[in-house]
Amino acid sequence: MLALERRNLILEKLQIEKRVVVSELSQLYGVSEETIRRDQEKLENDGLAIKSYGGAVINDNSSMDMPFNIRKNRNVAGKQKIAELAAKLVEDGDHIMLDASSTSVFIAKALKQKMRLTVVTNSLEAIIELSDVSGWDIISTGGLVKEGYLALLGDSARAGVEKYCADKLFLSCKGLSMEYGFTDPQEVFAEVKKAMIRSSKKVYLAVDHSKFDQDTFCRIDTFAGLSGVITDQEPETKWLRLFAGLGVECIYPSGKTEK
Repeated sequence: MLALERRNLILEKLQIEKRVVVSELSQLYGVSEETIRRDQEKLENDGLAIKSYGGAVINDNSSMDMPFNIRKNRNVAGKQKIAELAAKLVEDGDHIMLDASSTSVFIAKALKQKMRLTVVTNSLEAIIELSDVSGWDIISTGGLVKEGYLALLGDSARAGVEKYCADKLFLSCKGLSMEYGFTDPQEVFAEVKKAMIRSSKKVYLAVDHSKFDQDTFCRIDTFAGLSGVITDQEPETKWLRLFAGLGVECIYPSGKTEK
């Protein structure tokens, strides 16, 4: 097993159990305790875990961005609900953009019954998910792959996005703040999302309930330019009032829509 694979497995255990023990991990993965300590030191240096006596605990700091394989297993039921709602907004023949978020992969799956779609994305996982769909055009933005993330990023990704004008964009983020708008922890992700917003006629923010009242380091945009916000639970009244005041549609699974 490669060290990166082992560290990702340790992260998955941390995500579920919140704490891991060096001796138990050593036996589980068949490596020395010293190797596990080096893994934990790497995770701590990356800001993903905090070493404790005999083990480590998860770093729940919302400003830290977990690798894709960890994020995709968070709130799966909520992301499936969001994906179903997003799919209802897409018509056969649409040109759409999907960002490199775990939520966008669920949306890609939900769209497979549509016909003649053109999808522009910087998500490698979405590209793989849609690779067996016939009659569609799947367009990669190009770009650099960042370790731990199945995303295409950088200047080439932004340039790839800016060649197109999509009917609809579905993107996610790590935080929604009434003061700062919607945000992401890493600038390389935020910059591609900004380019996608500029290149789309309608912009839908697809976020689960845990993202509300959170803010992270890099500002993406205000809510004023959004066509809608799709989420898995009815937001608090203050958020519904904010969206209504901006003319932003808020869509959630009750079937109720606020505008």
